[in-house]
Amino acid sequence: MKRTLLFLTLTAALAISLAGCSGDPLSPDTTTPAIGAVTQTEKASSRSKIVVANRGSGTISVLDAHSGAILGTYDLPQAEGDLQPEPMYVNEVRGHRRVFVGDRANDRVAVFDSRTFEVIGTVPAGRGVFHQWVNRTGDQLWVNNDIDNTITVIDPASLTVLATVALPADLVAMGGKPHDVILGPHGRHAFVTMVGFMGENDYLVRYDTSGFAESGRLAVGKDPHVSIGPGTMLYVPCQNTDQVLVVDHRSLEIMDELMIPGAHGATMSRNGKRFYTTNLPGSGIGALYTVDTRGNEILGDPVDTPYPVPHNLAVTPDGRRLFVTHSGGDSDKVTFYRLAGSDRLPVYLGETTVGLNPFGIGLVN
Repeated sequence: MKRTLLFLTLTAALAISLAGCSGDPLSPDTTTPAIGAVTQTEKASSRSKIVVANRGSGTISVLDAHSGAILGTYDLPQAEGDLQPEPMYVNEVRGHRRVFVGDRANDRVAVFDSRTFEVIGTVPAGRGVFHQWVNRTGDQLWVNNDIDNTITVIDPASLTVLATVALPADLVAMGGKPHDVILGPHGRHAFVTMVGFMGENDYLVRYDTSGFAESGRLAVGKDPHVSIGPGTMLYVPCQNTDQVLVVDHRSLEIMDELMIPGAHGATMSRNGKRFYTTNLPGSGIGALYTVDTRGNEILGDPVDTPYPVPHNLAVTPDGRRLFVTHSGGDSDKVTFYRLAGSDRLPVYLGETTVGLNPFGIGLVN
């Protein structure tokens, strides 16, 4: 397997952190301590890594979670006769020291060691690998396959397929395809968004994770994604209906609605107090929204990004950094932000050049 390591010097990392004028909202923020003088809380963040799936390059980029510096770039496995890999989304399973990356082109999931990023192996999935998610106990990885209209459930320990779950036949007949997925807080349920329906609604479908049967559904807005919040709440950004729905995962009732244009990407701070979403079609204007989950209020003004198509996001464990992929065939940028003040609003710090079409993004501790 070809593997290319790209190391940035400390001087380059300092340039990312310190360059520019703090009066320009799209210039790096200068109030952050210099690398080498990080605070105690930031040390935990600097031990973490951000992994970016470069859909157009067949690689993953591994970034330092404090400075944004590239620590390495690694090829997905490609045997003779394979198509160029198409990495999609990233999940870590900490208990097994493994990172799972969906490969849409080859209908499988590639598995890396989370410390060395050596390839451990691959696990077959269905055609059309897209979003994926692992439960908190690390014993189920759910992978959506939007060509086969199935979900592959993988055992991250044995690297075997536990089940191939069919989508509801009536929703498939209406044009539905699986898109995003998340596992509930206690691991008893999986929540899958289905897109592609005619009319005003797409769907959120709940599954039991023991028998893999559907246990409920909810009509939601168009092009929905999903994140898990504190308590029993799901946050469902719906890009094409400009809203974020707050849904009780037990009753599947809509408890609140926030009007946010182009709401797409979805991530939650580790303490559950902040939900972040991206305005994907807004060309970088009003791109990042911050939501207080205690009152479901939008905090501050939306933050611009220097590049269009702000797609997926990841927040560091200490809640001090936010990383954003900017997707598109010619794009190669990830931007990162300091989460500032009591409201933890994003303040632009810098950018990192990665592979082509940075897509999914995940945190590795």
